[in-house]
Amino acid sequence: MSTGLRFRIDGEGSASVLRLSGPLRRDVVGELAGLLVKQAPRAGQSLDLDLSAVEAMDSAAVAALVGALRRAQGTGAQVRVTAVSEPARRALAMFRVDALPDPPAAPPGAIEALGGGLINSGAGFVDFLQLAADSTFAVLGALRHPRKLRFGALIEQAIDIGSRALGIVGLITFLVGLTVAFQSAHQLRQFGAAIFVADLTAVSMVREMAPLMTAILVAGRSGSSIAAEIATMQVSEEIDALTVMGLDPIHFLALPRLLAITLMVPLLTVLSDLLGMLGGFLVGVVYLDIAWNAFLNQMLDALAPWDLISGLVKSLAFAYGIGLIGLYYGFRVRGGASEVGRTTTASVVASIFYIIVADCLFSVLFYIVL
Repeated sequence: MSTGLRFRIDGEGSASVLRLSGPLRRDVVGELAGLLVKQAPRAGQSLDLDLSAVEAMDSAAVAALVGALRRAQGTGAQVRVTAVSEPARRALAMFRVDALPDPPAAPPGAIEALGGGLINSGAGFVDFLQLAADSTFAVLGALRHPRKLRFGALIEQAIDIGSRALGIVGLITFLVGLTVAFQSAHQLRQFGAAIFVADLTAVSMVREMAPLMTAILVAGRSGSSIAAEIATMQVSEEIDALTVMGLDPIHFLALPRLLAITLMVPLLTVLSDLLGMLGGFLVGVVYLDIAWNAFLNQMLDALAPWDLISGLVKSLAFAYGIGLIGLYYGFRVRGGASEVGRTTTASVVASIFYIIVADCLFSVLFYIVL
């Protein structure tokens, strides 16, 4: 017994979708043929047939569909089969209907996905190395010929990266120094060695915590800004316009940002050293009741010139890497505004990952060398 033709029509006007479902056999062919005639598109219009929910199909239903396809070709309209179930595919293929969509591609296997990921990562790494080489040559050229450098853009970037970050960097590192001193004081007081809180705070801040925290804050604040600015210019085709005008994007855009972040992060690190030690100093004087001059002398005695140098070396490496990563993600963006946000997020994640890995490598290197 016939249960009637089951269908749904989505859209209207020049483009509509006819979704057929259930079995398509001779008992519903008359209704199907009438529906196809009623929904037949006019010249310049289109009708998409969705057969993904068809459970069965016989030759009569195939003939009705073929008739609709031929009528559309004769009137200049377009009828397309956009989705098809396996029973419908077999029936249409048996009668050599050429309007079938390509079957969905099988999802890649684990090995194929891994290989594709490695290839994409390798290509991205090569692009990053090329950008790093071009930027480094631009920096060296600017050092040899300072007159070619855009000092206005450099100062503007230095103000944004450096002076406008003083507040947040100073506050965070002050609180970190305070926390380190409190945590160490709790243990050292049990052994009557509270004075060594000064040693631990000074060395840990100057050699490790100040460069690390400063770099992470700059990566989140300025690294993301660099990536977002360059990505926005890339999406809006401003970089292409610069190239057409004969201006080198590396020299015009990348160089001022890279030099500014490389110069300002070590200066911010020195500020972080001082404020971090100030936090520890307050804990020693107020909480541990140690004479301020004794605590200060203990701090200064604990520090060696190499402690400050190693922290500054780290900060230089962190800054240069953050700048390159921000530039890389900015220049490689493709698409619209949504890609700018994803690129900015990816640049911050990559920068922080780079900072942690580089810090670990520096720690191992300094331990082996010294």
